Amino acid sequence: MGYINSRRLENWLGLLGVASFIFNLLIVSCISPRAYPGYDWLRQAISDLFAQNAPSRELYTRLTSISSIGSIVCVTLACLYVRNRLNRPLRVGIYLFAVLSWVNTMGYSLFPLTESGYAGTIQDFIHTFVVTAAVVILSISSLVVIMVGGYRHRKYRSIAVFATISLCCMMVGSIGLGVVPKAYFGVMERLSVFSGSGFVVVLGCYVFVGFDLIERKHETVSANGLLPDGA
Repeated sequence: MGYINSRRLENWLGLLGVASFIFNLLIVSCISPRAYPGYDWLRQAISDLFAQNAPSRELYTRLTSISSIGSIVCVTLACLYVRNRLNRPLRVGIYLFAVLSWVNTMGYSLFPLTESGYAGTIQDFIHTFVVTAAVVILSISSLVVIMVGGYRHRKYRSIAVFATISLCCMMVGSIGLGVVPKAYFGVMERLSVFSGSGFVVVLGCYVFVGFDLIERKHETVSANGLLPDGA
């Protein structure tokens, strides 16, 4: 009975990932820009909202500290939940994604831009080229490894499809940053950022539904002869 209660709690906590993503979307799109007169989300980056000289910095920092808790709890819980489940590439990919979430949260909190845009200080350099580079590398590597593990077995193919969609949107956004006019820089940046962080929603939903439930459904279908052996 204790195991059942604990497992049900784990399932429900997975929804923190969904809630944190929605809350963060509201913070970036609606709440924080209201505290930043003249902010243009089409042109400006999300980082401008919490630059040290930004009027919205205090509000943004307070609110994202709440949304970040839900995201971190969700991905950390996913790491614990998939132990002895799935296959090795999928587990490694999810672990890498959890590291990504920690680096993203801690890195940008410790090294915000000193001014909106890029002022050229050491802190700005770390924010733009060190933290962002780490986030990009971890985003791509974690999603690729999840895709490898997911496409290897048919029962895990759905999570591989979600990882593929996230990676494709992320790449389109990243390429768009250097292609579209500067007036739409913010649009491409948001596509890249939210396509990656949106995968937290996917993990949260899988934790809520239960990876083991997916495995049992596949085994039931296979036993009925509806799937070929080894699928």
